[in-house]
Amino acid sequence: MELSVLWSLSVALLICPLYMGVGVLCEVTCNEERMGMEGGSYTLTKKLEYGSIMIYHCPEGYYPHPALTRSCLKSGTWKPPPKRRPPQQCKMIECPNPLVLESGSVLPVQSQYFVNNKTTYECYSGYSLRGSASRVCQVNGKWSGGTPICSRDSGSEDRCADPGIPAGARRSGSSFGIDDILSYRCDDSLHLLGSKTRVCQESGQWTGTEPQCYYKHTYDTALEVTEAFGSAIRESLQMAAPVDDTDQEGKKITIDKGGKLNMYIAMDISDSIAETDFNSARNAVKKLITKVSSFSVSPNYEIIFFASDVLEVVNIIDFSGDKRKPLEKVLDDLDNFKYDARDNVGTNLNLAFKTILERMAIQKQRNEMLFMEIHHVLIFFTDGAYNMGGSPENTMAKIRESVYMNNKTKREKYLDVYVFGVGSDIFDEDIMPLVTKRNGERHYFKLKNVIDLEKTFDDIIDESQVVGVCGLHKNYDDNTPNTIRQRYPWMARIDNTHEEGKASKCMGSLVTRRFILTAAHCFKFDDKADNIRIAMGENQVIKGASRIILHPDYNINGKKNDGINEFYDYDVALIKLKNDVDVSIHIRPICIPCTKETSGALRLVGEAITCKQQEQLLFKNPLEEVSFISYDKKEQMDQRSDARLKLQDQLRDNCIEMAVTEVEGITPLNLKDIVTDNFLCTGGKQPTRDNVACKGDSGGAVFKDYDEHRTIQVGVISWGTKNLCPGGNSDVKQESSEKSRDFHINLFKVVPFLKKYLGNDTEDYQPLEFLEN
Repeated sequence: MELSVLWSLSVALLICPLYMGVGVLCEVTCNEERMGMEGGSYTLTKKLEYGSIMIYHCPEGYYPHPALTRSCLKSGTWKPPPKRRPPQQCKMIECPNPLVLESGSVLPVQSQYFVNNKTTYECYSGYSLRGSASRVCQVNGKWSGGTPICSRDSGSEDRCADPGIPAGARRSGSSFGIDDILSYRCDDSLHLLGSKTRVCQESGQWTGTEPQCYYKHTYDTALEVTEAFGSAIRESLQMAAPVDDTDQEGKKITIDKGGKLNMYIAMDISDSIAETDFNSARNAVKKLITKVSSFSVSPNYEIIFFASDVLEVVNIIDFSGDKRKPLEKVLDDLDNFKYDARDNVGTNLNLAFKTILERMAIQKQRNEMLFMEIHHVLIFFTDGAYNMGGSPENTMAKIRESVYMNNKTKREKYLDVYVFGVGSDIFDEDIMPLVTKRNGERHYFKLKNVIDLEKTFDDIIDESQVVGVCGLHKNYDDNTPNTIRQRYPWMARIDNTHEEGKASKCMGSLVTRRFILTAAHCFKFDDKADNIRIAMGENQVIKGASRIILHPDYNINGKKNDGINEFYDYDVALIKLKNDVDVSIHIRPICIPCTKETSGALRLVGEAITCKQQEQLLFKNPLEEVSFISYDKKEQMDQRSDARLKLQDQLRDNCIEMAVTEVEGITPLNLKDIVTDNFLCTGGKQPTRDNVACKGDSGGAVFKDYDEHRTIQVGVISWGTKNLCPGGNSDVKQESSEKSRDFHINLFKVVPFLKKYLGNDTEDYQPLEFLEN
């Protein structure tokens, strides 16, 4: 014990004598001597009384150093104690070291990088850059843009793409084949958020989430929270809806009306959380509850405040039976709690988790079958500090066991644990083991302040933005027509009767509530929109359309003088419907490139996301796995076929050159004039055997499932070199021959056409938001 502490205790004993044999509790105060800060200021949560928190404040672009906060102890001293060296001061915010790029160079080379410092990235010969070519150190202690990665230009047998090394990190492992493991650690004074280890899966995706290295002063912006948290929670809550409940589908959050969603909300009210932060968090919780309930649904709520003990504001058991607690009473209970009514002895974070575990146990004991259907969402607001009750990690493990029921693979989706780091000094490393860890999702967010959180929740759950979640689908089917439609809800079958009376069939994809994307060659120039019939969803037939829009550069006869009977460049078209379709579990738009909606699906966060970044993410492998839908006449249902895009230069050249021997009029000299860069190529038997499309599949989506629940369309089926489907599309799983090739329009190449119509905000339909570049 330090001498100063002993002296303070001695003084306290001298001035606090026994009174009639009973010790009198003396008022303990700390002093402000040597507590000032160069370039900044401080505030006190309880003046100079015991338990007060001294919170340091700096101008934007600076942070308090060496301490973010100090606590007044019973001894009348501050923790941590002030020191002469280093003095308390405002230091310029620093970003993690970017000099970690492999097979490339970073300029300028500096020992430290501060706010507004700019870096540029170049790859060595034989390597190509993915990610951002330049980055700027931002005021939140993060670099702008995405992690730069130098990838080998030559063909590689790696299953997964190089995920790169985040700034400030070190990586162990350099192989990217199936089951290969990468490990990450951060430099001194930084701590790692995200996945410490990642494993390459057979799907070509890495497990976990991209690691990031944070300083104590690093935080997430409101925009990052809105996009990342919004994307994750919208999916988990929408997927909690039962198959037969379609009344509310299409809104940002659709929840089962039968009470199969439990929301457990826990708010830290210990001394380390200032009253202003508490009030802001409470307002955010009220906004969250109100917005969820605006969907005419009734989730079950457990709301607790915790410090040394737990105050149960709303008990989830009150929502069982016929007498459910009304929303108004929940909000009143939240409003009626007074910050000054807290027990300030300490912080027992573990007790908060134990309380939730006990409530789960009661529900499970009462009706285990119902409990199995319930989706549990835990949302904590805390700085992660605790000084009593022990670590909550074991209790969190028991919560997982209770929900998973020894079947983590199937039951993991029924539990989401989010933590919002609030307060002036947040203990990230104690929080990270508590949150859900799911591939590609973030469940922990570190906030500079909580003031903007109410608006963040308002933006996340906005019922006015009906198509805010594109590409969402059930991630399973029972091989029945109904469940297959739920897995591919954007799929459309198009019957077109030409002017001469002849009918043709094509596929298409719903890309907004008003438009269907398909192939231009499905139509003749004199076709009438009223002669179109479109089948979608659960036996829904749309008769007639408003307009057929062909790409202006499409000209099937454009190469006839060169001996090419049919020329398919720019083979895309849009069908504008007369009215918006009703979005449901059976009908929902697919995501298309270069839109903000697709950035959400890909979990690309930030204002500077570009179309190129989406393309690099979706086309990151030399051989990229894609799928399309064909109709199996024998089984009378749609089924999925798979192929691989040949993207690396040599692979693509080998793929398209087969058109020379298989298509009349194409020669080595005119090959790339016919098979232009607008086409993606699939087919053949090397390195694996692809499925091929049949005639009735024209116009259908070539798509990628980015994760379990989101689908992005990257191409439109156009034409092929061989018809391997005798009798039309009777053999859905027809495999490619050695020489057969299929060509698909690359949607990244026709974005201006798509943006002109789908992004038009002057019409009477909801437009898509296209990226600026």
